[in-house]
Amino acid sequence: MTATNAPVIVLKLTCTDRPGIVAAVTSVIAEHGGNILESSQFDDLATGRFFMRVRFSMAETGRFHALFRPVADRFAMSWDARREEVRSRVLIMVSKMDHCLVDLLYQWRSGIIPMEIVGVVSNHETNRGLVESHGLTFHHLPITDDNRTEQEERLLRVVEDTGTDLVVLARYMQILSDAFASRLFGRIINIHHSFLPSFKGARPYHQAYDRGVKLIGATAHYVTADLDEGPIIEQDVARVTHAHEAGELTTVGRRIESRVLVRAVGWHLAHRVLLNGSKTVVFR
Repeated sequence: MTATNAPVIVLKLTCTDRPGIVAAVTSVIAEHGGNILESSQFDDLATGRFFMRVRFSMAETGRFHALFRPVADRFAMSWDARREEVRSRVLIMVSKMDHCLVDLLYQWRSGIIPMEIVGVVSNHETNRGLVESHGLTFHHLPITDDNRTEQEERLLRVVEDTGTDLVVLARYMQILSDAFASRLFGRIINIHHSFLPSFKGARPYHQAYDRGVKLIGATAHYVTADLDEGPIIEQDVARVTHAHEAGELTTVGRRIESRVLVRAVGWHLAHRVLLNGSKTVVFR
């Protein structure tokens, strides 16, 4: 098997910036028969951190971790290398509104985003039929003030039992505990129904309507213990006018939410997103 038709590996890394990093990374790949297909890098001058993503083919993929470890140790890198063909396992969470769920199911079914959906969790029964019609497991975990902790423990068991790599909050309208968010940091993506940090909380499009905004948007971000303050992955906006009613803003906003969430999930699963403190580096 030659490098051109060998399995593909995606390598992500970050470390303190210093001379020689790119040369060391590319050399170890080339010296062991690898062929670089795509390479991106970023120097954060404000923090002195270096970020890199390399996509390459290599016949002996099983040896790469051992081959690369000396380089990673020399530069004190935080790094991850995965075979591109291995699909990540995704658990979707949703409440009543289904627009983001429907789009994710389409992306999965059509193969646009290569992922394995391991199930859908909801605090309502509203979307059971939709989910089960796709042959997926539907987990109904209703939330009350009295059972919140118990249901979150059940949710964590679902995550562990299914081997979930990524949790996607597709308009899941419940707040996850600080402990849960911290335990899965970097593995939960939320879609927020506004262009953060504006118009937080309930009825955001009505707030926008009352303020006469000319732009509305949505934000996809990683979930942290700080509500709606996690590292932002993607955002988008649409221009509106005084003639748009609140219901029309809702329709426009939901379209934005769906496409922003899909882009964020797709980039995460393609290993294009690297955490940079309270921000992200996204190699599109």
